[in-house]
Amino acid sequence: MTQAVSTSADVQDVPRPTHGASARRPRSRSWVRVVVLVLGAVVFLFPFYYMLIGSLQSEPDTSLAGAFPTGGFTLENYTAINERVDLLRSLINSGIFTGGVILCTIVFGVLTGYALARLHFRGGGTLFAMMLLVQVVPFQLLMIPLYVMIVRSYGLADSYLGMILPFAINSTAVFIFRQFFLQLPEDLFAAARIDGAGELRILWSIALPLVKPALLTAALVTFIGPWNEFLWPFLITKEADLQPLAVSLANYISNIAGRAANPYGAALAGACVLAAPAVALFVAFQKYFKTSDIGSGVKG
Repeated sequence: MTQAVSTSADVQDVPRPTHGASARRPRSRSWVRVVVLVLGAVVFLFPFYYMLIGSLQSEPDTSLAGAFPTGGFTLENYTAINERVDLLRSLINSGIFTGGVILCTIVFGVLTGYALARLHFRGGGTLFAMMLLVQVVPFQLLMIPLYVMIVRSYGLADSYLGMILPFAINSTAVFIFRQFFLQLPEDLFAAARIDGAGELRILWSIALPLVKPALLTAALVTFIGPWNEFLWPFLITKEADLQPLAVSLANYISNIAGRAANPYGAALAGACVLAAPAVALFVAFQKYFKTSDIGSGVKG
């Protein structure tokens, strides 16, 4: 009895680790993560900050010290763009070009992604592999054959349709839609087929309402390409009334900005005007973009 009591007393006298030491480790790790994330954000955002600050300077300063100017700011670089380029007309042209590409990409991407995900037919796996292979081929390699086909064969030079057709189908959007359609339960489609619904009715009434994040992501990913594209529209049309904003700004930067009072600031101002809509859309829809980006990598 005496041994049992002494044993229990010895156990009680054994020193135990305090909670303070164990609590400090997670806190220190969290601080390290915060510091790393803040440094990464600064490195990522610094080019945008430098571009904006440089576009607002009246005197050119290409050194690193130009990122922290001591003088005042001016809007003369943006005023010069507005005087040389019809921004309103260029924005309308970009809206027509980009909107047409987004519409075609979503329509064809949804139909193709649904067929690859939910319709079982011979050669479906081979077709999907070929679609992935298309993503490896740079668009620049196809530009000359596409130009000959669009301009000479179809006669679509100096037209919006000639600019839109080469970008009408986006293999990345097809992949995103396919991955999202694969995640949907098969019971939903089986029940709809038992009730007599056709494939288009199933796609419109059941599948599309459940993949809204994929629709927004495909629209955002597709928007960046045609909005920043300037080489292909420049080849299709030389008329200023049909050129998108990217083409107009590229002509301004290469031909006019060099003769401006601040060529460096004029070039950065043109880059800011072109990048502003893309950045605004990404900030507005980043939640849906991250959600669908994670979901697209899930195996169905």
